[in-house]
Amino acid sequence: MYHAKECYTETDGRRMLWITFGNGEKPLVAIPGLRLTEMAGTANVAALYYKIFAQDYRVYLPDRPDPLPTGCTVADLAADTAAGMQQLGIGNADVIGVSQGGMIAQELAISHPELVRKLALGVTLSRPNATAAEAVSGWIQMAERGDMEAVVRDYAARASSEKMLRRNKMFLPLAMKLQKMLPAERFTALAKACLTCNTYDRLGQIRCPVLVLGGAQDKVVSGDASREIAEKLGCPCHIYPDQSHEAYNEAKDFNRRIYDFFAAE
Repeated sequence: MYHAKECYTETDGRRMLWITFGNGEKPLVAIPGLRLTEMAGTANVAALYYKIFAQDYRVYLPDRPDPLPTGCTVADLAADTAAGMQQLGIGNADVIGVSQGGMIAQELAISHPELVRKLALGVTLSRPNATAAEAVSGWIQMAERGDMEAVVRDYAARASSEKMLRRNKMFLPLAMKLQKMLPAERFTALAKACLTCNTYDRLGQIRCPVLVLGGAQDKVVSGDASREIAEKLGCPCHIYPDQSHEAYNEAKDFNRRIYDFFAAE
């Protein structure tokens, strides 16, 4: 679909998987959030999700490096993403960052402004807060005891709207069987990295136009986390009143809002 394929970059012995697709020439980098499942083998699914961009852009989705740096931080993940973009010849790109991907995207825009033309941040945070600390610390404890099923169920309960949770609850066990889950130790290291994000006092260093999208009912990073980024930057912001963390999947106009923001002069 849309010439979707996988490729790899390598930095200091760490390989990073990239999914790429699209018929356009403009570069778009979409940095996904903390995953519960492996990204390899999902190129067509990603192309379908981002299909609104596929005609105008060449779209790139970076995974996290393997192996992860020791004591992995959001800044480390941003550095590897930047190195991968440079290896692939990507510059002056429109960048989408969702959840942990939004944390990485902030660091990317601060440290490598030449790589980012416009930035869209979805359901993310710029500094620690009690909501994120409770959610992520709980997942770390579950993963450290090897109970990834508990992580999946807790994430679904926190991240989904009530309507979507009721609709999908019966399908969670099947979904876990059909998808290759991330190893618990890798998930744990990446979850701990979320707790290192602290860009709030440096947001003023972001010089490109920014759009912020969030969910008022977000039980993972909180709706206030999105609002305070937008207030700090003085940038456009839309908060979905009935959505939680999965607003990027549930809100039908989520990608359309981003597309229109990127397209505007």
